[in-house]
Amino acid sequence: MTTLQDGRSARPDGGPDVRPASSRRPGASAARLRGIGWHVLIIGMLALLLYPVVWLLATSIKPTDEILSSLSLLPSRLAPENYTAAMDGIAGISVWTFFGNSVLVAIGSVIGNLVSCALAAYAFARLRFRLRGPLFAFTLLTIMLPYHVVLIPQYTIFQKLDLVGTFVPLILPKLLATDAFFVFLMVQFIRGLPRELDDAAEIDGCGPVLTFRYVILPLLKPALVTTAIFTFIWTWNDFFSQLVYLNDPDSYTLPLALRLFIDQTSESAFGPMFAMSVLSIVPVMLFFLAFQRYLVEGIATSGLKG
Repeated sequence: MTTLQDGRSARPDGGPDVRPASSRRPGASAARLRGIGWHVLIIGMLALLLYPVVWLLATSIKPTDEILSSLSLLPSRLAPENYTAAMDGIAGISVWTFFGNSVLVAIGSVIGNLVSCALAAYAFARLRFRLRGPLFAFTLLTIMLPYHVVLIPQYTIFQKLDLVGTFVPLILPKLLATDAFFVFLMVQFIRGLPRELDDAAEIDGCGPVLTFRYVILPLLKPALVTTAIFTFIWTWNDFFSQLVYLNDPDSYTLPLALRLFIDQTSESAFGPMFAMSVLSIVPVMLFFLAFQRYLVEGIATSGLKG
């Protein structure tokens, strides 16, 4: 019988096994090579994805005359005046005004989506009413509807209400559960919760409102955080709808303010523009880092924790 002593295998005649390691584990080298190959591939893809960010950071500290004339990431000299010019603002308007406008629109959109989409999702997932199925199907169909199709009717309505040039056209639709993707996300999440929780709440005397408040809403936190993160990022980076509805530079958000660096003079100020681009990324990164734990939790959990 073959025995193992001191971590070495023995031959049937009692002598030590002197075979090389490669002969004992023929697949070890191939598995190691595959692992190295996967790591190299992943690192290469990561470098490809991070290159635009690195380029933006490097360009923000380059002198303006080197931005278009030099392909090197490293500047010949540092140009901190780009950030100074960006912080001074544009056309007499402080950069903090643009930041404040962006924060107002983004936070208003986040609150609107959280409230309206959660209520609509609870109604579709738990309540019984006529035409619930067709209405939910119609809501999902709006996901495939391009934004440009409804842009002109919406603009006409807000113009007749004398709301063009304010933040209302950017925030009000969020209060009406117009983002069908988040409604669908929350509906699927709520449908995964046991109905026994609703039955127990009903036995305790809770109606639909109290059941939503004390049972569904606490368990809905992962889906709410996911909705908040994506709504904030999409609204913060939105350019087209803000360009359509905002016509006063004092009400411009950061995406519109970046365009002013090109339009305000005949000579484009690329250095300050890239510096302000870096500054505009910071709130998005901080918002994501603050809530990424809940986002991962929403992916990993079944929603039955609380």
